[in-house]
Amino acid sequence: ADIGELVMSVNLSPRQFSDSSLVESVTSILNETGLPPQAHKLEITETAIMDNASTAVDRLRRLKSLGIALSIDDFGTGYSSMSSLQQFPLDTLKIDLGFIRRMNASLEGLEIVKAIISLAHSLRLQVVAEGVEREDQRDVLTELGCEFAQGYLYAKPLPQSQAWEYLLSCHGGCPLAKA
Repeated sequence: ADIGELVMSVNLSPRQFSDSSLVESVTSILNETGLPPQAHKLEITETAIMDNASTAVDRLRRLKSLGIALSIDDFGTGYSSMSSLQQFPLDTLKIDLGFIRRMNASLEGLEIVKAIISLAHSLRLQVVAEGVEREDQRDVLTELGCEFAQGYLYAKPLPQSQAWEYLLSCHGGCPLAKA
């Protein structure tokens, strides 16, 4: 199976993101493994970015210059402003699962998700919805233009051997998880 387009997302903790040697560490890991930078995406929480706002723009730009994709994770749980979001060289915005869970519960919940997707697209970011568990959630998100979703609808956490089998079965699109 061709896994050439497979991207590994790695979550950075706030402590890791605030480490002044982060870019050098990532560069060293890329050199040691020989894996292409475009096969990696670093996910940094909104709070971690905003807690380090004075150095975040430079650090993110340096990571981006390595060829790595960048994602703001758990969006909506922090306190970033639209003007600060514009400064960051991000590729993806991940909507926090709390918003996805409330999306079908009220009109306001749906409007918030719609606004987040619109904001992300206006900043030329792709959107990932976290915590998608039901087909009706997936359908609404698709209608709203959300490019990607993750959650139990697709797969529950798997041990390494089963994860590899699952990835190999995804040629042409991953199957929905069986209930």
